[in-house]
Amino acid sequence: MKHWGKAVILATTMLASNAHAEIRFGVVNEAYPPYTTKDASGKSVGWEIDLMDAVCEQLKEKCTIVDVAWDGLIPALESKKIDVIWSSMSITDERKKRIDFTDKYYSAKASFVGPKDGILGVEPAQLEGKTVGIAVSTTHSAYFKKHFADIATEKSYATVDEAYQDLSAGRIDYSFSDTGPLKEFLKSDLGKECCEFKGDVPADDAVLGEGVGGGVRKGDTELREKLNGAIKAIRANGKYAEFSKKYFDYDPY
Repeated sequence: MKHWGKAVILATTMLASNAHAEIRFGVVNEAYPPYTTKDASGKSVGWEIDLMDAVCEQLKEKCTIVDVAWDGLIPALESKKIDVIWSSMSITDERKKRIDFTDKYYSAKASFVGPKDGILGVEPAQLEGKTVGIAVSTTHSAYFKKHFADIATEKSYATVDEAYQDLSAGRIDYSFSDTGPLKEFLKSDLGKECCEFKGDVPADDAVLGEGVGGGVRKGDTELREKLNGAIKAIRANGKYAEFSKKYFDYDPY
């Protein structure tokens, strides 16, 4: 019985120590440059992937990427198909009801793009009666409903790319999303031909959140604190700034 008890204790200890021997990062399965996209071989690349690699190197952990649809990220986390959401998810009070978050790892602004008509700005006068394409189940959709629903019409899309396609074809008047991906769209052949940057919206932390962070399961304090420590370390040792320069002309933090 003594030997059996020791074996149980040993097995329990090993399970605890290996709880996150491999960290599965849930990444949205759509192009969201400059944060995440796929290269010609199908490999995930982008700023958030570089950040993940730096974090995992700092932790000396094995990490894998699991492709997940945007609206399936939180269910995948809750059902333990992934260990952390790593996909430009804003830290909001509403999401905190279901999951916990790491400290923020970048700040996101929200902006409009539209056709090249020289009409700049995102005031009610510019938006009145217009149709705005927005990815479904996003903070941008919540922001639009709060601030613009009485003057403009929201058209929902499964992905931001679908909204860009309709914008370029003239089927909608604007697209509303994170500033980073919108500016990447404007650099593309399609975006350069059709569209221009219209402007940022005023901050609303209650809706847009307090930054972007990694989502972890409720109560998974160990993983959250490990990730927080790694994020802090790579910001302090210069790695964060080093790989960020490949994507931005400003500090995304």
